[in-house]
Amino acid sequence: MLNRNKITTFAHQNVRIMKKILLIILCITCWMTAIPVYAIPDQDGIEQVMPVRITVNGPSVRIVGGDGMVLEVYNLTGAKVLSRQIDGQDKTLSLNLSKGCYLLKVGTVVRKISIQ
Repeated sequence: MLNRNKITTFAHQNVRIMKKILLIILCITCWMTAIPVYAIPDQDGIEQVMPVRITVNGPSVRIVGGDGMVLEVYNLTGAKVLSRQIDGQDKTLSLNLSKGCYLLKVGTVVRKISIQ
């Protein structure tokens, strides 16, 4: 005859094992049935957004993809030094800045430059 304590202990171990197995099955099921999320296109169609690229060569700055935006130049204290309208998709501007470090901002793109 089995001891009553042994039967109870055995039953508790089986319950813990079954709980772990069910949890694993639940996790696997959720992982395998994940619902994919897709972007819904706008009614007018999908608009391609080209990121703004800023490159510096000496005192001149080339901005690609900034048509209709504004170039803002700040010194490191946060004061706006210069502001220019960008009127083309590929525009090169001469800044004529004194030596130092500046922050260039076009839209949401910010670039730190050093004029020597």
